[in-house]
Amino acid sequence: MIAQTHTMSASREHWQSVYREKSAAQTSWFRAHLDASLRLIDGLRLDLGAALIDVGAGRSTLVDDLLARGFNDLTLLDIAEPALAESRTRLGDDAARVRWVVADVLDAPLPDSHFDVWHDRAVFHFLTEPAQRARYLRQLLRALRPGGHAVVATFAEDGPQRCSALPVCRYDIASLAAQFAPHFERCNGTRDEHRTPWGAVQPFTYVLLRRKAA
Repeated sequence: MIAQTHTMSASREHWQSVYREKSAAQTSWFRAHLDASLRLIDGLRLDLGAALIDVGAGRSTLVDDLLARGFNDLTLLDIAEPALAESRTRLGDDAARVRWVVADVLDAPLPDSHFDVWHDRAVFHFLTEPAQRARYLRQLLRALRPGGHAVVATFAEDGPQRCSALPVCRYDIASLAAQFAPHFERCNGTRDEHRTPWGAVQPFTYVLLRRKAA
C-alpha cells in the first residue's frame, strides 16, 4: 500500500507540474476539438439527460462541445487540479453545469452505475502495469451502468512509445478491445492521426465498447 500511494503521489505531482508549466499549445495532446471522440458519441444518439464522464479531461474542449449539444449531466475528472481550473475559467458561468472531480481515476470516488458514457482519451495507455489496468477496469465496471458505452483512445501500435516523458502501452483496435473483455463488446474501432501543435503526427486507436448486461 505504501508503494502504491507513493506512485499515485508521484503521478499527481508530475501532471500538476506539466499543466502549471506548459500552455495548451505546448502539450502534444492538445486539439481544438476532439473530433474522433465526438463522432463516436454523436453516433450513440443519446438522450440529452444521459450522464457522461470525461476521464483525464485536462484542458480538453470536449466539455464545451458536449454542453453546446445540450447535455446536462457531465462530470470531468483529472488528477491535475490546475488543468481543471483552466477549464472552469474557460467555461465561465457554464462551469456550474459541470461536476468537477480532482482525483486519480484508479481510486476516484465515483457513483455506482451512474454513467451512460465513459470517455478516456489517453489515460489508459499510461497504465503500463497489469495491476493498474485491473484497477481501472474495476472502476469502469463500478461506475458505468450495464448497457452503457466506453470510448477509449490510446496511442496506436505505431504511435509514440512515450508521452510527457512517461512510458505508454500501445494498442491496435483488437488488442485494446481485448483489455476490456469479457465484460465489454466492441461496437466500433477506428484509427485517428492526431497532429500535434507543432505538426508531428501521432496515430491513435479508438474503440467504442458496450458494457454487457450483468
